[in-house]
Amino acid sequence: MDWQTWLIGIVGRALAYGTPLLWATLGEVYAERAGVVNLGIEGMMAMGALMAFATAQTTGDPWLGLLAALAVGGVLALLHAFLTVTLRANQYVSGLSLTLLGLGLSGLLGRGWEGIALRAPLPNVTIPGLASIPLLGPMLFQDESILTYLGLLLALVLWIVLWRTRWGIVIRAVGEAPGAADAVGINVALVRYLCVVLGGLLAGVAGGYLSVVYRPAWTEGMSAGMGWVVIALTIFASWDPLQAVGGALLFGALYHLSFRLQQWVAPELLKLMPYAFAIVVLAFVGLGKAQRRRGAPAALGLPYVRGER
Repeated sequence: MDWQTWLIGIVGRALAYGTPLLWATLGEVYAERAGVVNLGIEGMMAMGALMAFATAQTTGDPWLGLLAALAVGGVLALLHAFLTVTLRANQYVSGLSLTLLGLGLSGLLGRGWEGIALRAPLPNVTIPGLASIPLLGPMLFQDESILTYLGLLLALVLWIVLWRTRWGIVIRAVGEAPGAADAVGINVALVRYLCVVLGGLLAGVAGGYLSVVYRPAWTEGMSAGMGWVVIALTIFASWDPLQAVGGALLFGALYHLSFRLQQWVAPELLKLMPYAFAIVVLAFVGLGKAQRRRGAPAALGLPYVRGER
């Protein structure tokens, strides 16, 4: 196998596996920029995968499946927002509870759907003209999911909103100094609700991608810890949508290499590689000073009580 074929394979699979990571990370970036940590991503992705598969299998329309995944992710995120923003519950406990709920509920409700191949998966697309470009064409524009391209476009749009619009200033202000934002008339609770729900919507789509595109079937636990990787990628990306693209593709490439390199390296070690990367990132930025250097919102994880700064 020549190096071009090797490179095309790595980049193509990195895009495929990195797509759900990108969607979920973009949502988590916005939630955390507003000051709310959501550790329920894993459960939201699991429920999104189940709802997308069940809906697509029943209706024969994968887009309706993705819409169902988006809806269930939004509902779970709304619950998280209610608990953490309105009731001021501990954000980490609420998120962990949602993960347990999502994994358990998807496993219970999905028993009747296991072992069935999706009859109408979402087809991949090839972009005419661009696909014929030497090397770059087969690598980036041939036989990829439309959700991959939408995710890349969404990353650009969310970056512009976050860093080039008044809405972005409001979101960042709420995450940095909610008391000061409240003092100038910003509805802190509303902003946090909207950002958390946006994160849930995108996490639901990420889960739906797994069951209607990446592996058009349903199996319990098919999110395979990706929700935890999303938390690490959010920090790795310095809470920036465009940097999230690089992080998602890097993890996707590591995951693909864990299979490609098995003829030279022990497969057990390689399977640990992508997740070890996530652990290293979390350990490196775990200290408060490290988080501040990487641009963590000052009020991240802290409930806001009106009158307090």
